[in-house]
Amino acid sequence: MSIRIVLADDHKMILAALRSLLEKENDIAVVGDAADGTALLELVERTAPDIAVVDIGMPGINGIEATRRLLAARPLLKVIALSAYTDKRFVLEMMEAGARGYLVKASAGEELPRAIRTIAQGQTYLSPEVAGAVVDEARGHGSIAGHAPAKLGPRERQVLTLLADGNSSSEIGAQLHISVSTVEVHRRNIMRKLNLHGIAELTKYAIREGLTSP
Repeated sequence: MSIRIVLADDHKMILAALRSLLEKENDIAVVGDAADGTALLELVERTAPDIAVVDIGMPGINGIEATRRLLAARPLLKVIALSAYTDKRFVLEMMEAGARGYLVKASAGEELPRAIRTIAQGQTYLSPEVAGAVVDEARGHGSIAGHAPAKLGPRERQVLTLLADGNSSSEIGAQLHISVSTVEVHRRNIMRKLNLHGIAELTKYAIREGLTSP
C-alpha cells in the first residue's frame, strides 16, 4: 500500500518539483497539494493522508501554526517540515508543534523520499544541517522556553501573522469573524507581551520567528 502524501508550499515551482520527484516512487502517492495554510487544513480534512509535507513560511496560517491545528484534529497524521531556514529556533518550534521531521529545502530533492519512508515507519528524520539543534536541546544546552511565540495565545498568533502580512484591522476582523475593536485589543496585547512598538517591529518579529514570509 502506498504512503499517502499531501504537499504544502506557497511556491508553485517547488510544489511541481516535489510532486514530480515523488511520483517516480512506487510506494508514495501524492494525493493533493496546497499553497497556503488554510488550503492545507481543508486538503487534509478531505484526503486524510498519512503524511503532510509542510513549508514553514506559508502566507496566512504559517506552517508551524498549521501543524499545531492539523495534529490537534488528526493526532495520527505525521508532519514533515520543509524550510529554507536552518536556524535553531525554527527547527525547535516546528518539532514542538509536533512535526516528525525537518528538511532543508536545498537538500529536499535527495532526502524527501527517504524522510517519508523513515517517518512512515514511526521514526524521526532531520536534515544533517539541523540535527545538531535538536541534539543540543535534548542535552539541555538550549531551549526555546520563554521564547516569545509561546507567550501568545492561538488567536494572538493569528492576528500577528495577518498584521505582518499587511492586513488592516477591518480585514483581519472579517477573516477571523471578530470585531475591529477586538482586533485592536489583540494588537495592543501582542505589542505589550512582546515589548514591540509599531507595525514595522511586529513585521520584523513575525519574519524572524517564521510566522510570515519576508
